[in-house]
Amino acid sequence: MKKIKIISIGLFAAIALSMVSCNKGLDINSNPNNVTENNITPELILPNALNGVAVQTSLGYGWLNNWMGYWSPSGSYSPNTEESTYNLTASFGEAKWDGIYNVLFDLDNVEKRSRTDSSKMYYVAIAKTLKAHLFQNLVDIFGNVPYSQAFNSVDNPTPVYDDAKAIYDNLQVQLDSAITIMQTEAVPTGAESYDIVFHGDQTMWVKLANTLKLRLLIRQSEVPGFSPTAEIAKITANGAGFLQSGESAEVNPGYTNTEAKQNPYYATYGLDPNGNAANEYYRANNFILDILLNNGDERTGYFFAPASAPLNASDPYVGTTYGGPPDVDYGGTHTSNIGPGLVKSFDQPQWIVTSVESLFLQAEAIARGWLPGDPKAAYEDAVRESFIWLGVTDPVETANQYLNDPDSQLSWDNAGSSVSDQVKFIVYQKYVSLTGINPLEAWNDYRRLGVPSDNSILSINPARGSRLIPVRLPYPATEVAVNSENVRQQGDINYQTTRLFWDVQ
Repeated sequence: MKKIKIISIGLFAAIALSMVSCNKGLDINSNPNNVTENNITPELILPNALNGVAVQTSLGYGWLNNWMGYWSPSGSYSPNTEESTYNLTASFGEAKWDGIYNVLFDLDNVEKRSRTDSSKMYYVAIAKTLKAHLFQNLVDIFGNVPYSQAFNSVDNPTPVYDDAKAIYDNLQVQLDSAITIMQTEAVPTGAESYDIVFHGDQTMWVKLANTLKLRLLIRQSEVPGFSPTAEIAKITANGAGFLQSGESAEVNPGYTNTEAKQNPYYATYGLDPNGNAANEYYRANNFILDILLNNGDERTGYFFAPASAPLNASDPYVGTTYGGPPDVDYGGTHTSNIGPGLVKSFDQPQWIVTSVESLFLQAEAIARGWLPGDPKAAYEDAVRESFIWLGVTDPVETANQYLNDPDSQLSWDNAGSSVSDQVKFIVYQKYVSLTGINPLEAWNDYRRLGVPSDNSILSINPARGSRLIPVRLPYPATEVAVNSENVRQQGDINYQTTRLFWDVQ
């Protein structure tokens, strides 16, 4: 999970040492520009690590966009058999495992190197916050994972797997530590440039940490006997609150319209620097498209683009059904690509945690009685934020038209009176609002609450048989090969039935 990073640093150090050794007899000064262990500063690592967090949050989840009914392959392609039959092998989640751990390794390096200079504790807090974000993602995908021994390959070449619940508990501790640092330590000189998320704004980092703390709590909401009281009290006490409207955690190192320098999401699903479509594979899934169109939802044209050559010109928003066979009538030009609300421009910021997700988390917490407030008002604020975030024309007025129409799916009149009904109503609209943005959160809610409940979300590939959407991913083949004893100690994991500790349906 981190060999490449370690080898790279070791290789740089070896090259530098070799150069010094070869020139022992020469009366010359050592070259200060050589890359050595000592001159790799946290400031050099941090911007790339922050961009990596955003990439790992938003990309590499095409399979989940398919599973969760957001996207589906164009009719020009055959479905991925392993993915669309839910018949997974140990290689299925390997890239995501490696990608997240590589970024975590960078963040851990930032944290350790910053601790050697008391003036750089700000970077320690940033690293702690985003490590918590990514480690929660890992746990939510795989369950127990290497945590306490994850980054010391010399002493722990085969790291143990920590209990998922214990990791969750410690992430709260790490976030508390990050908040304390942010509220008591100074921002280092120049941090505004290296911090490409909040540019030295400590309050915003605390808001993100609080939002992540709330997300950890929400995920455990269905566990019998679980109480969020103590952690909610800590959030209330620090006084910063959560990410609010217009306060997404996002990065922008200065994306440009050149190869390998565009916003990574745009480069993958938008246009290449020459103006050609970068994405020919993913198209609108009929499941979410039907939800949007049946409600006349204005966001349809922001989540998806009208087909460039639809078979019926009066029906430009066309999807495919996940798991279906190739069909030229629903090929690339006949179906809807990723829309302008998601692929806005080559230089758009890349999100980590959106204001939309944060407001829906808050609405659910209020509906559960964890936070003070009116659940209806909190829910409606979250819906409005979805329209704002997507760039809908006159977003507040447009959203209000749906919210004030009792026949609309978005109207609180349809929420029900019980806490359970209201929570599921909020989470259903959260599901719609996160289309193409955060399918991991949608999968988490699907496992946690069974939302959406309609089985038509499932793949129609006939080879699927009775298999359902997996409740976790199998451990990667590389881990099975190099860390086999610790993998075996996790027991007989069945990705169809071995649920995570918070998934108690």
